[in-house]
Amino acid sequence: MADKKAGIDQSLVRDLANILNETDLTEIEVENDDLRIRVSRAAPAAAPVAYAAPAPAAPAAAAAAPAPAAEAASSAVSKNAVTSPMVGTAYLAPAPGSKPFIEIGANVKEGQTVMIIEAMKTMNQIPAPRSGKVVQIMVEDAQPVEFGEPLLVIE
Repeated sequence: MADKKAGIDQSLVRDLANILNETDLTEIEVENDDLRIRVSRAAPAAAPVAYAAPAPAAPAAAAAAPAPAAEAASSAVSKNAVTSPMVGTAYLAPAPGSKPFIEIGANVKEGQTVMIIEAMKTMNQIPAPRSGKVVQIMVEDAQPVEFGEPLLVIE
């Protein structure tokens, strides 16, 4: 008896791949006697979702011309703010239900982890860029953040 070992029919594989594309399937499998061919493709990655911060509600008069004190406070916040180095989800504690890394009024040292940002299923520790006192935490636990968004203020 002769061995019935033949090469894979590449045109069949191409036809199956075309069926995947035409029907938006992610996998197709064909079996004929002792030959079984399965063609699959990875599911498309979910499109990134952009989150916009809500605009602060302010009286019309205050919105028209910011007060000098508000400008000074704004520049102080931007000067001392620790900003997000990436897009992701900010977590204030190492695990759900555990003690937060920092609290308002806490003194931090340069390099100390102040929060975690999860990006693409990777937990990235965010270190304090300088030593000082935490005067404001601008994000909530499990909040989506954008690149450059202020996370907290260290004075």
